[in-house]
Amino acid sequence: MLDLSHNNLSGSIPGFLEMEGLASLNLSFNNLEGEVPADGIFSKAASASASIMGNDGLCDGIPQLKLPHCSNLTTMKPTQRLVIILSICGAVLLTALVFALSTFYSKSRKMKANKQTSSIGEQYLRVSYAEVVSATNSFASENLLGAGSFGSVYKGTMRIDDHQVVIAVKVLNLTQRGASRSFVAECETLKCVRHRNLMKILTVCSSIDSQSHDFKALVYEHLPNGNLDKWLNNHPIEDGENRSPDLRVRLQIAIDVASSLEYLHQHKPIPIIHCDLKPSNVLLDGEMIAYVGDFGLARFLHQDSEKSTSWASMRGTIGYAAPEYGLGNEVSIHGDVYSYGILLLEMFTGRRPTDSEFGESVQMALPERAAEVIDRDLLAET
Repeated sequence: MLDLSHNNLSGSIPGFLEMEGLASLNLSFNNLEGEVPADGIFSKAASASASIMGNDGLCDGIPQLKLPHCSNLTTMKPTQRLVIILSICGAVLLTALVFALSTFYSKSRKMKANKQTSSIGEQYLRVSYAEVVSATNSFASENLLGAGSFGSVYKGTMRIDDHQVVIAVKVLNLTQRGASRSFVAECETLKCVRHRNLMKILTVCSSIDSQSHDFKALVYEHLPNGNLDKWLNNHPIEDGENRSPDLRVRLQIAIDVASSLEYLHQHKPIPIIHCDLKPSNVLLDGEMIAYVGDFGLARFLHQDSEKSTSWASMRGTIGYAAPEYGLGNEVSIHGDVYSYGILLLEMFTGRRPTDSEFGESVQMALPERAAEVIDRDLLAET
């Protein structure tokens, strides 16, 4: 028995419905059209078991049906049959999919209710303060990788997803103004970006320390070659050697950073502005592949304008921040592009933008014709 009535089916009646063994068929009140089959359930002997009323487009069939003659048998009949077959299959699949999803949703809700570890953004599991302390050997001085405006970074090891991973833990100094907002900004930014040249956040810690003070930390994958600033300015790397990347490596690093900026600035639905691009925020892995990190000042560009929703007066680092930020202008993607240009000049001239010799060294590195029209004051304006 097969009841397909009131289903808004269209096209012709498929021939496979003439099969033997079908005792009852109801195709009433659809949008079927074309010739009615004359065999099987549609034959004279079984016509009482087939209902086709409410389909004004049907024609011919056995005389007992009293249907009009088909004036033209369209050549689209096989296609129309296929439409009905697909409609029937689609209805069955949709029903099965809805059932499967409802079952999965019910199970997932039970699992979530029993889950003991909370998460941030439903993506990054929190770890406890004790776990962070253990991973960094109580924040030992020999594990200190560096310090910034909002905190310090320590090297450590932690078991994540059943694997022992070398990590870099950024511990926020919450007594510093803006540190808490920096933590939130970094979490909000990194939880929604995925790019091969952006630092990957592994987990976070938002807890209290042994003295019952607020404690916040971000855990990243450790990159053995440190940051670009150490390579450009001959600071010792972890292995104690002072090395300088050759031109090929510098060019590849420049391309990696540009790729990450292009991704951030074209991010959908809202572009992201880094706001603090500089060599110390470009990390290098074992193969000298560059990763942009430190999103503590990052902002989402407002959807309806070229202005960002800024939350702090800080707009980057002196020498790398765009000059218009000093005039109180809102941050924009153009500011990141300016910072990237300064980073390139530092990479290929070997001078920091705060050095007194920076302008002269830039002129020496430029083609001879360009050096004639670019001086230090023009560079500062740019």
